[in-house]
Amino acid sequence: MRKSIIVYWEVESVQGTVGIAGGSLLGARFVRGSGSIAGAAFEGTGMGGVALQLELEGNTATGAGAAIVSLRTEANPFSFFLRDVNASYPVVIPAYGVAVTTADDGRSCGELRDGIPYRANVGQRPCEPEPSFEEAAGIVKEKRLGTWLGIGRDIRLFGVGFAEYDAHSYDWIEPRLHARRVSLPESGDAPVRYNFRFGRGDGCRRATTRRLADGRLPILRGEVDDGDMLYRTTAFATLERNPLTAANVRGTHHWTAAGHTSGITFTAEQQTAYDALLAPELAQDEETVLVYRIEAVNRAAVPRYAWFKAPVPNGTWVPSVLPSGMRCVYDGARGFGVFETGRVGFIALLDGVPAPQEELAVLVPPGGTLAYDILVPHRPLSQERAACLSERDRGELLAGCRSYWQSKLDAGARFDLPEPRVGEMVEAGLLHLDLILYGLEPGGPVTPTIGVYPPIGSESAPIIQFLDSMGLHGLAERCLAYFLDKQQEDGGIFNFLHYMIETGCVLWSLGEHYRYTRDDEWVAAIKDKLLRSCRYMREWRARNLSGDGSAQGYGMLDGKVADPEDEQPVRVFMLNAYAYLGLSRAAEMLAATDPAQAETLRAEAEALRADIRRAYEDALARGPVVPLADGTWCPTVAPWAVGQGPAALFAEPGQWYSHGAVGIRDSLCGPLYLVFGEIVDPAEPGADFMLNAHRELLCLDNVAYTQPYYSRHPRIHLQRGETHSFLQAYYYTMASMADRETYTFAEHLNPLISEHKTHEEAWFLMETRWMLYMEAGDTLQLLKGVPRRWLADGPIAVSGAASYFGAISFKAELGADILRVSLACEGRRGPTNVEIRTPHPDYRRPVHVEGGVYDEASESVRIAGFGGRAVIELRF
Repeated sequence: MRKSIIVYWEVESVQGTVGIAGGSLLGARFVRGSGSIAGAAFEGTGMGGVALQLELEGNTATGAGAAIVSLRTEANPFSFFLRDVNASYPVVIPAYGVAVTTADDGRSCGELRDGIPYRANVGQRPCEPEPSFEEAAGIVKEKRLGTWLGIGRDIRLFGVGFAEYDAHSYDWIEPRLHARRVSLPESGDAPVRYNFRFGRGDGCRRATTRRLADGRLPILRGEVDDGDMLYRTTAFATLERNPLTAANVRGTHHWTAAGHTSGITFTAEQQTAYDALLAPELAQDEETVLVYRIEAVNRAAVPRYAWFKAPVPNGTWVPSVLPSGMRCVYDGARGFGVFETGRVGFIALLDGVPAPQEELAVLVPPGGTLAYDILVPHRPLSQERAACLSERDRGELLAGCRSYWQSKLDAGARFDLPEPRVGEMVEAGLLHLDLILYGLEPGGPVTPTIGVYPPIGSESAPIIQFLDSMGLHGLAERCLAYFLDKQQEDGGIFNFLHYMIETGCVLWSLGEHYRYTRDDEWVAAIKDKLLRSCRYMREWRARNLSGDGSAQGYGMLDGKVADPEDEQPVRVFMLNAYAYLGLSRAAEMLAATDPAQAETLRAEAEALRADIRRAYEDALARGPVVPLADGTWCPTVAPWAVGQGPAALFAEPGQWYSHGAVGIRDSLCGPLYLVFGEIVDPAEPGADFMLNAHRELLCLDNVAYTQPYYSRHPRIHLQRGETHSFLQAYYYTMASMADRETYTFAEHLNPLISEHKTHEEAWFLMETRWMLYMEAGDTLQLLKGVPRRWLADGPIAVSGAASYFGAISFKAELGADILRVSLACEGRRGPTNVEIRTPHPDYRRPVHVEGGVYDEASESVRIAGFGGRAVIELRF
């Protein structure tokens, strides 16, 4: 199709070339200003602007291969689909001072800009209410997930679920070896689940609510409303014989733990080590045990019945139907579920004595309470061991479990937040991470697993970094030791489905750990492995340094970053951003102890950064512009160096739909990692473009589709001071991804693939950390993303947290007319400056500020030359 268009520039001179993919240039002439044209090259000048009319022919049909016009000017090159040029919706890029319309439009560039039809309807009002959890929860889908319970370091877990959320209407307990359900000889080596019921059955209304003990401990509380009878449940994991204390937890070897994840990759040598460890590691002389107490409370003025059905291994609606070869007899004299082998699979006790039969109806007096206990060892016990277990005091076991987990919380930093849900989620999240960090105690490598999956350099990174943020440096270091132990001979680090991204990510996490600790002795201890991985990255890069440097993606790393198997290795910006972070952090780690090696790595990192920048700037020029809600148009960037704009636009043919969404390569593995990876500054126009295109094309309510915690835009919003946008992403993602009662996170928005997904939970935790405090060069920023209503509900207090500048504690409290913030950060490497955001709940501005300089635009106080302690006061 032939089309005549006009391109306007609001500059007095412009030069460049016209390119068209999928078409041809038939002619060109200046219709404003004057200049010279030679083939595709042009150079023009004009007072008040330049306009170039182009005669083009190309494919304007829907689908791949549509003509894309590229204006390769010295400043601000850009591209657009020829088919998108329309006088009703002209292409206007205010940041570039550029407009494109049809030749018969007749309007000037300024008239086109001023006539944007939707411009007045967008933009955040000065006092627009900030997003909240309550707002998000009323809109987004709700997750209800099963719960994992265990003792930490030990892969012998239990899954627990309620009948109301179960497809087969059973309450259930499921022993797990992390990702794997436990199989028994008694079940024909099939996975076993203990199904049971209490109450009258399924009703016509929602009856079940759940909550963690104190809102944070991995002890599951539940209530089932069955009319006059209320059933209260408590489930927790403990040890069979010994009190649950840190000293009594042996843990599981990290190789054994890794081998029980989904998708683990071992070298032949690693597989041999795993095979040798497997049998002895799984043959421990003490089992973990799930204790499940059901208290039936009669709320009526008359006696009422309580009903209980003891567990049936893999039971169904039909009592006689069990898996082939599986038999379990209930022994009412002892309360044992006994397999044909004679081993005991569970114990059922009614008010402390054996429940007399499998199914019971017990009359409870008005106001009375009846306790029904189920004890499930991780693997069946001998009858002698089961008898000893049935004698243990369940109250003491619960108290010991509470003390054990509370001691883990007490070892880390404390966040006291005015929003109870968020405060609980931080503490519950820390323990959720700890629950599936596996390794032998008291020292040695720990596997930072993520849901059912093995440790992955990219997905384990926020787990390790949040441990460091909470001051748990020893545990973070043990998690990093796992990756170093997994390192291959050539320095590469691989754990999952041949992801090529892991080595750079691990180097980054090592460097982040060093920023917290400045532990040069640790660096010396791991130096050989550190340099081996750096050498691997440098040799990988060297393979792509052929030619004169003009090729797209010159010097960049190529490889797979996530699940999709693309047809050929591509030079993905996400992969290269992590590679740059890894090499630059490695240089930091060695600066004090090996300056020469550090300089070599720094130079390599900067050369890589320059190559990435070159590819990014080319991609920004090549990506077709897209319309935004405000009527302007926005340049786009492909997710990799060779792409013609976002894959989701299908400028090039491909099958990009995956994991329930069309844009995962652009959103979850896309060019915004260039900002997160310190390649593109958050304040650059390109960051504007990428962020705006991402938000409008690839997000709903500022939440990315399918696996939203892979997207780094919330942090970028914070860096740019876009608190409203950050809070929308923060609350809407959290409300749609986490079980609102137990705070367990899922992996995806839909469908459920992995629950207890600590990669997602850890990014939520890191976002919470950043909203409270984050580092920007030599500046410590406080309260950068907190909702302003928190100051009304305050105080906000953080104590004993760790940062790049050492341990920090601060407190913000708003009185009637005074906001007071105190800060202590007295380490030897404290920040040079501190910036404290001080958003008044009613958008009031202070009339007097003490302790720093107030900036009205950012509602922040800046303290220059920070001396370790500070107090600021704002009077309103």
